[in-house]
Amino acid sequence: MSVDVVISGLGPTGLALAHLLGRRGHRVVVLEREPEFYGHARAVYTDDECMRIFQSANLATELQAKMLLETPCQWVGPHGEVMGQYFPTKRPFGWPVVNFFYQPYLETSLAEHLARYPDVHVHRGRELTGFEQDEDGVTVTHQGTNGDTSTVRARYLIGADGGRSTVRTLLGISMTGKNFPEPWLVVDLVSKGPGTGDGLRHLPYFNFHCDPECPAVSCPQPDGHHRFEFMLRPGQTKEDMEKPETVRRYLSRFVDPDRFEVKRRLVYTFNALVANRWRERRVFLAGDAAHMTPQFMGQGMSSGLRDAYNLAWKLDAALRGKAGNALLDTYEAERRHHAKAMIDISVRMKQMVSASTPWGAAVRDAVAAIIRKTPPLREWVRQGGFKPTPTYEPGYFGIARSRRGGPEGRLVPQPEVRRRDGRRVLLDEVLGEGFALVGLGLDPRAELSASSRNFLDGWGASYVTLFGYGERPQGHRGVAHSTPAGLSEVEDLEGNMVRWCHKGDIPAGATLLIRPDKFLYGVGKASSLDPIVKDLRSRLGAGITHH
Repeated sequence: MSVDVVISGLGPTGLALAHLLGRRGHRVVVLEREPEFYGHARAVYTDDECMRIFQSANLATELQAKMLLETPCQWVGPHGEVMGQYFPTKRPFGWPVVNFFYQPYLETSLAEHLARYPDVHVHRGRELTGFEQDEDGVTVTHQGTNGDTSTVRARYLIGADGGRSTVRTLLGISMTGKNFPEPWLVVDLVSKGPGTGDGLRHLPYFNFHCDPECPAVSCPQPDGHHRFEFMLRPGQTKEDMEKPETVRRYLSRFVDPDRFEVKRRLVYTFNALVANRWRERRVFLAGDAAHMTPQFMGQGMSSGLRDAYNLAWKLDAALRGKAGNALLDTYEAERRHHAKAMIDISVRMKQMVSASTPWGAAVRDAVAAIIRKTPPLREWVRQGGFKPTPTYEPGYFGIARSRRGGPEGRLVPQPEVRRRDGRRVLLDEVLGEGFALVGLGLDPRAELSASSRNFLDGWGASYVTLFGYGERPQGHRGVAHSTPAGLSEVEDLEGNMVRWCHKGDIPAGATLLIRPDKFLYGVGKASSLDPIVKDLRSRLGAGITHH
């Protein structure tokens, strides 16, 4: 059997990548060691960036229907006093920033919808046991639960097989970072029946309980599910903490345990690690196989989804012969920085929540008090100013900023826009899956050379004119304004994109060249677009070279 891509691992990263490649028409085989889904929640949260990724696979609306949206997150003291809050109200990327879900729902829905793609095949109960690479592809060996062995040939192999990645181990790639010794007890609950969920009504928000005697986390989930996490104190053992009577005692601090069924109780430790390499020729690592993120920012799964989004369009380009090998090398260069930043902020959040010495707790509480009493700082925290922004630094693929602090390399906003027919959609529905040229008040193709136009057309590029709301050109004397063929005209309903451009010193009349993953590649006046497109063409390369 020969396919384009083999994915090892059917977690959220593997599922997302299978959707993004299947949607582009590629032949994909997914190998999953477990015959059935694990069945318990691990990840509980995702953000607006990742909802935008689900949107690109036409899944976001359905997944959102089973999520808790825009739930405030709080840091609370030992007596329940609110020390700080995080509840972003803006939607710069078109979706709520805070989305709590129940992972079995999410994974089941993602897996079921792979049936949309006739060339995506999932093989459960099949474990990758080895692989061999050559100049043209990878031969993957996998074994079933009954011991039978088979092989599949692929152009590329993706190891999305978790923190204990077999693919990473077989490549001999080590991880660098820190293992945290402090164990935590995680307890997943579900209400026993109608009305019993009332036992959670006094816990409407996500809470970090900053109690030096017992640091804890309280996390709401859909349909009566709830998670608690408790940090073990010195001398407490895994065996004692996982006993039903111990779990009941800890839960009793917050809820009536008789109203709930305990779905899982488990003591675990966590890691902050990054693989030293994410690529070995035709084999790539993604998700937890490439980086392991502490849970305190809810960014472990989300980082894996970002990996899948970055990698999918680049694999697509390589598989179609539209790009050289250098484009695939940019995957790690672009993703490593942001993944590491998410790990670092998660570690700092852990240190804040778990401060258990009198000195550490006093410092934390003093800082929290200063933030509460300083309106700009308080608003900065509420809107998530501490969260690392998705930005590709100068020197990465296609990022050569026109000036220090320029907008190139940043994820562009996704406002709601009004189409010419009056329908309202999110901007990505107009931009499409390939490159896009967006002219601010003008046809972005106006001064493109035939060579540049042919190149972009070959990539299936979209051409869009963006107006401010109410600024679309008018017809006169019964003659309607005519939109040129192949051009979409939209209005920015709330001015989000217009303001973003203004903040980035992008003038009216400029054109934005946006990558398939919605990062800004370049910006310029109509007369300077050809050099930008020429630069893009040279960076992509004329064909695939192997190493």
